This record gives sequence, structure tokens and C-alpha cells, in this order.
Amino acid sequence: MEYRVLKYFLTVAREGNITRASELLHISQPALSRQLMQLEEELGTKLLVRGKRNIALTDAGVLLRRRAQDIVDLTEKTELELRTGENLSGVISIGSGESETMRFLAEYMSSFNEMHPGVTFDIYSNNADFIKERLDKGLLDIGVLLAPTDISGYESIRLPYEERWGALLPSSCELSNKEYVTAEDLADSKIFMPRRGAVQGVREWFGEYYGKLKIFATHNLLYNAAMLVDCGIGTALTIEGAAVLYKNENIKFLPLYPELRVSSVMVWKKYQPATSAASEFIRYIRSHFHAD
Repeated sequence: MEYRVLKYFLTVAREGNITRASELLHISQPALSRQLMQLEEELGTKLLVRGKRNIALTDAGVLLRRRAQDIVDLTEKTELELRTGENLSGVISIGSGESETMRFLAEYMSSFNEMHPGVTFDIYSNNADFIKERLDKGLLDIGVLLAPTDISGYESIRLPYEERWGALLPSSCELSNKEYVTAEDLADSKIFMPRRGAVQGVREWFGEYYGKLKIFATHNLLYNAAMLVDCGIGTALTIEGAAVLYKNENIKFLPLYPELRVSSVMVWKKYQPATSAASEFIRYIRSHFHAD
């Protein structure tokens, strides 16, 4: 499979139309169709269902789209890493959840960029499972994760910052007048539960009330859950750092009581060669904090 043809396939998959894809790729429609047919022949499977106007993906096509995107991302990342001159340069890719820890790390990113203006950053936002998956595939240099999480396959540095768990709830509800919320307070609410909440101690915090919770939905990042809170549907459990930038009079963050806190850790893959820029940034952070 050629890199060029994979990019053709991804464009067609995204646009769902050969004509639009050929215009974006600046090649003729017959030439694009021929490349896709040759790709199907090479793989020995049908990738596309061709309709009169639009194109849909077969199950094999869906799988290839996912794998092809990883291949293209990794190829482009590698090309950027190899384009280095005498001065330190390149892109450092960092994966992080929505947390106040990123504000803390931003100071070091900024000062590192001042020392090395040729270095820039690419930020990927998701939960720990997706971040570790991309680290394992070489698509990310560094991950910033909330503990506890399994980091046995990674080098790590514990960051001196903790996140406080709380509830994001409608300002109109009675609980919003309190300074904090307890498990008993939330037992009758519709709850939007973070997928990794149980791992980070939320289930244990609820204790006997956990079995009584009305879990309406789960979420991996807060934005859409916050929209549901804004609609008055229920309450989202989240860390404070994810909610701090929501300046919305219709929603309010209250900490949990008893207090529940989680720590942060910066990780990178063991035994995986890092780029010069990423290696130097890790050394820079290590010089300020202790590695595990």
C-alpha cells in the first residue's frame, strides 16, 4: 500500500463522493477511481460501496480507514521529526485529558519554546485509554494522565499538581446553593459519569450510594456532558480543571465532600526512540521534578 494511495482513500472516505475527492486531490475522477480499484485488488477485498452519487465504506473499508489514518499520521510525524537543522526543532505531540494540570505544564512549554523557538507543540485531547493507545502506536511523544492508571510500560514523572473531583450541575437546582455536595446529595440526580471515574476512586467515594445512582450517560470529555447540564437534564461528575473554563451562569461546579483528589503523571513509552525535541523536553521537565 502506497502512502499516496492511502491519502486518496482517506479523502474519498471523508467526502463520500469521488467527484469532490478528485477536485480536492487535483487528479481526474477516472484516475482516482482506478487507484481505488487497484487498492481493492491489492488487498483482495471490497472497500467501497459505489452508489449513483455517494460512496459508503464496507466493514473492511471502515477498518482500513482507521488503520490508514494512523499510518498517514505516523508518516507525517516522522517526516517532521527528520527535518531538523543545527538548532533544535520539531513538533512535540502531547496527549492530555481536560485538566488544570495542562495549565501547570503550559508554563514549561512556553519557557522551553523561548529557549528553542524551532520547537512547537501538537496537543491531543482525550482520556487516558486513548492517549496510551496513541503512545503505543508512536503517534504521541508524551502523555499527561491522571492517576491511578497503569503506567507499567512507560517512563514517568509525577507532577506536583492534584485535581479535585466535583459535580457540575444546573444553577437552578437546590444543590447549587451549597458549598459542596455529598454522595447522599447526588443519589437522586441523573448522573453523567466519566468513563474512567471508577478507576479514579469515584465509585469508592459513593460507597453504598453507588448502587442507587441514576447513571443517565457516560462521557470521556466534559464538553458534551456540560451541554446536557446546561439543558437542565442532570449532573456531570468531573475534575475541577475540566470545568474551570466553563463561564456559564446556568451551570456551577461544586467540590465533592469528603474531598476526592487525584494526582497527575507525565509519561512516555519505554524503549521507544524519542525525537531530539521530545527527548530534550523530557530532560527539561525531569530537571525540575523527579522521574519515577
